[in-house]
Amino acid sequence: MSESRQFTQSDLDAYFRRIGWEGERRADTATLRDVHLAHARAIPFENLDALRRTAPSLDPGDLTAKLVHSRRGGYCYEHNTLFAGALEVLGFGVTRLAARVVVGADRFESRPRTHMALLVAVPGDPRPYLADVGFGAVGALLEPVPLTAGVEFHDAGRRHRLVHAPHAGPLELWVLEAYDQDAWQAQYAFTVEPFEKPDFEVVNWHVGTNPRSPFTQRLHVQRVTPDAHLSLTERLFTETRTDGAVTKREVTEEAEVRRVLEEQFGIVAPQGMTLLR
Repeated sequence: MSESRQFTQSDLDAYFRRIGWEGERRADTATLRDVHLAHARAIPFENLDALRRTAPSLDPGDLTAKLVHSRRGGYCYEHNTLFAGALEVLGFGVTRLAARVVVGADRFESRPRTHMALLVAVPGDPRPYLADVGFGAVGALLEPVPLTAGVEFHDAGRRHRLVHAPHAGPLELWVLEAYDQDAWQAQYAFTVEPFEKPDFEVVNWHVGTNPRSPFTQRLHVQRVTPDAHLSLTERLFTETRTDGAVTKREVTEEAEVRRVLEEQFGIVAPQGMTLLR
């Protein structure tokens, strides 16, 4: 691991080249929205480190080396730590949040807080924004949305809203919902309590090394394009078009998996790594 340091202006330059963003460097809502979308479309979600039972480093230098300079992606802690560092250099205020992924859950409390999201303060704007470039699912945000309950947002072709849910704690419980298959589907739940680097170091180690973690058991890769959402979950490659059309096919051989990773996701997997379990 490299020596721990802060995200730098040089890192920001390389990050913008990586995501292909050339706009003015201002801390405003337009910049926040555009950089968020550019990041979501440029850097894939993947769990190759966790598949080897290794918790990836969250140090800014290591994140820049992996997600920016190498042909790799990462999962939520890596994506959102990198994005938060870039936003802070630009002049935004960022609060790290810990969320419960509740897709398919009967009770929200049954899921641990294993997802990282961001609450972003824009200078001159009284509204905080929920931002998240690291949620590896078709229901993920593509653009940040104001922290406002009951309003439907359209972000780069997707539909989201934030609602409140009852719970026992003293802070309001927010739930991000995505519209899918003619219904609103809960994605994750969170409060606005700040979480710090040591908190995410612990949960990152758990998710990346625990043999019962879903990320240590099978391959998970996602990528967003202007026209589709691509996913590879172990042997199943799925393309979900923006018009709702879905195509699926099985990928059965290691060599084919590597080819799909490189051609569809822009990822070169480490040599000698077993991708299929």
